[in-house]
Amino acid sequence: MDIFFIFLFGLAIGSFLNVVIYRVPLGKSLITPPSSCPKCNTKIKPIHNIPVISWILLKGRCASCGKKISIRYPLIELLTGIIAVLIYIKLGNFDIFYLFTFGAFATLLALCMIDFDYKAVPDSLNLLALTFAFFHSPEVLENFKNALLMMGGMSLVRYYVSYFLKREAMGEGDIIVGGTMGALVGIKLAVLSLFIAALLAIIPSLYFRLQKKEPELPFIPFLALGTFIVWYFDSYFEEIWRIIYE
Repeated sequence: MDIFFIFLFGLAIGSFLNVVIYRVPLGKSLITPPSSCPKCNTKIKPIHNIPVISWILLKGRCASCGKKISIRYPLIELLTGIIAVLIYIKLGNFDIFYLFTFGAFATLLALCMIDFDYKAVPDSLNLLALTFAFFHSPEVLENFKNALLMMGGMSLVRYYVSYFLKREAMGEGDIIVGGTMGALVGIKLAVLSLFIAALLAIIPSLYFRLQKKEPELPFIPFLALGTFIVWYFDSYFEEIWRIIYE
């Protein structure tokens, strides 16, 4: 299948993700009512709802009231399109396993944005990502086992670290994401994904510390990014793991 059409497919899913990110945390239906401007509540016409293009043509403003529309909407659509293409390049096929893999990472993207907004994620989406991950390859039972082991290991670490720090060290949502990580890349690479996620989180953590701010840093975006990096370059990370334990 042509990469251009894969990209368009990703853009369309990204547009839907914007609806998911906005409505699911509020407990709203994903079907009704139709999409509308959050400022004036005017129903968005189909011609004004074309991913990325409509935002550019409207110069980032509502066609009805002229209020600004966040650039986050087209960015999520673009990012989803890029993810769709990268997964296709990696797998080389547009089949059921592609759809489950893309579904897992697309749902993780939605979880990332919700975690940024609310510092918490809905179990419904988190479990959906985990379910997609179970079926991303023919080895469903192995994926399920890896998810269980990863969730169990992270739960163990959570209890010990929380006890010694006298505060919650890891959220339940992070542990479910850990299961998704285990199912997608296996135990060894999931551990490396955790390490990369921790490294990625150091920079913003240091920034907030230097600014003498103490916000609750969402960790799911770093877990998701670390997992995608390791999944995409799995052969390189397998070699790294082999070198470490030689």
